[in-house]
Amino acid sequence: MAKSFTNTVVIKLGGSTLGSHDTTLEDLVTLQRKGVPLVVVHGGGQVTTKWLSRLGIQTKFVDGLRVTDVETLKVVVATLAGQVNKELVAAIHTRGGKAMGLSGVDGGLLEAEIKDARLGYVGEIVKVNLAPLETILRMGYIPVVAPLSLQSPPVGSGEAGLMLNVNADAAAGEIAAALKASNLIFLTDVEGVRDISGKLIPRLSSESAKDLVDSGVASGGMIPKIEACIRALRTVRSTRIIDGRISNAVLREIEGNGTGTTIEGVPDGVS
Repeated sequence: MAKSFTNTVVIKLGGSTLGSHDTTLEDLVTLQRKGVPLVVVHGGGQVTTKWLSRLGIQTKFVDGLRVTDVETLKVVVATLAGQVNKELVAAIHTRGGKAMGLSGVDGGLLEAEIKDARLGYVGEIVKVNLAPLETILRMGYIPVVAPLSLQSPPVGSGEAGLMLNVNADAAAGEIAAALKASNLIFLTDVEGVRDISGKLIPRLSSESAKDLVDSGVASGGMIPKIEACIRALRTVRSTRIIDGRISNAVLREIEGNGTGTTIEGVPDGVS
């Protein structure tokens, strides 16, 4: 009988939350030792921007998303699937954990279509193939996923038409939804979702969360996190946006002692 991974916790790591005093990786290793199946999705936009600058490639954004031409895509792949991904995997192993790095391209994990012609090779995820993640989880490793995807259908000529840059928050949400994960947790560098006065909102319905986005109260990097939570609630029992700078933030969250914002709804098939 195939093993179910509905008790999996999907965690999205942002580069801004991984600092010298961060305990996230230690928390992941502790949870792995306790038998909690984990999937980690990471960003890395700041590292990509630095490398683009070093190479003299201008960085442009439209609606908060990086415009990705052919040369930019090469750097995105090198930094996300290369440097950032492997540094995370190495750091987990150094702390006594077991992790295996991959991108959304590997095993056809993620497929995406061109999101907006103005953005170039930036995709919107249309399919998640869970086989690579399930294989790695069965082996007892933490899959560490870089946010890249196969282009579906391939467009263009040569290698440039094969891969797309995708938003890491969206990737985490789609992976969590496909796994029917128990938890989807976003680690950020703020307390959580705030109201118009700047006060933390502990709980939000999916409808109220959408209203915050539509009204402009939620802005910037919080928008894709909220949208990913809302989409994941089709099947995921709990979605959370928390402050990853707090010591043992992930452990506290899993133990039910976390702070931040819960976005809740009724997943399909759940009464």
